[in-house]
Amino acid sequence: MLEEVERWLGARSWSVTDRPLQRLLTAKRATGQTVSVVLPALDEEATVGDIVTVIRRDLMGPDPLVDEVVVVDSGSRDRTGAVAAAAGARVVHRDAILPRVPPVPGKGEVLWRSLLVTGGDIVCFVDADLREFSADFVAGIVGPLLTDPDVHLVKAMYDRPLGAAPGQGGRVTELMARPLLNMHWPRLAGFVQPLGGEYAARRSLLERLPFPVGYGVELGLLVDALHLVGLDALAQVDVGVRRHRHQDGQALGRMSAAIYRTAQLRLARGHLVRPSLTQFERGAAGFEPRTYSVDTEERPPMTEIAEYAARRVA
Repeated sequence: MLEEVERWLGARSWSVTDRPLQRLLTAKRATGQTVSVVLPALDEEATVGDIVTVIRRDLMGPDPLVDEVVVVDSGSRDRTGAVAAAAGARVVHRDAILPRVPPVPGKGEVLWRSLLVTGGDIVCFVDADLREFSADFVAGIVGPLLTDPDVHLVKAMYDRPLGAAPGQGGRVTELMARPLLNMHWPRLAGFVQPLGGEYAARRSLLERLPFPVGYGVELGLLVDALHLVGLDALAQVDVGVRRHRHQDGQALGRMSAAIYRTAQLRLARGHLVRPSLTQFERGAAGFEPRTYSVDTEERPPMTEIAEYAARRVA
């Protein structure tokens, strides 16, 4: 590990207990910063309501840490939107945001569009499939942004059990993302959960970053933030244990392909063939190929979008 990364680990890795809630509320009042929480959601009716309920109950009281919680529904076929709204979230459909730009499927697409329908100086992203959710996931990663003006992006770190096996979650992280980062961006090797969906950042940073539309968004934002603001502006906070629904092996393969492509584009911006990934499933006639396109599209920095600029002027 680079000496710079070892120093960073000591200076920019914290626990949620390092910043009690009252300290955060005092810092928020002193600085006047506002906080938005965004939950990208697709068919998450089983979990999204509980997450919203915890955020509203623990962080949105008379003296709120969180000013708004917004669920961006990317086309759920279940009751995700209704459940989230009943729990107290503002629900916005992906397709209603910036309608002149046709939406494409993908998590990064939803996160990018969320900047247009939120107002917080700090934007906190939380996946909508978390179980046994704790408000620490929000307070922990928002905390350094409220108390340290030199910090611009904070990732959550946590244990990820796979069933009853501790520490075996995050298979794409260990098999794809961590090797890529260590080989090509070793200054990011200290991040425990580089692909984690729980992170917070200053709007002033997010609006200047391109967003990969698919599963490569977390790696893309982390790499681009490193180049834009430097390692010391990035941090991570231990928030405990993350429990969520796990994907099957083939879904993880598609995620890995998208993440590899995101890295590839950052290593060599050029005219590259649109990639695809072929996987196999056993059918009546034996193993049958299934070919999927790999997300390659990226949305430009939000500061380049006229509607966003007009909103800020207004």
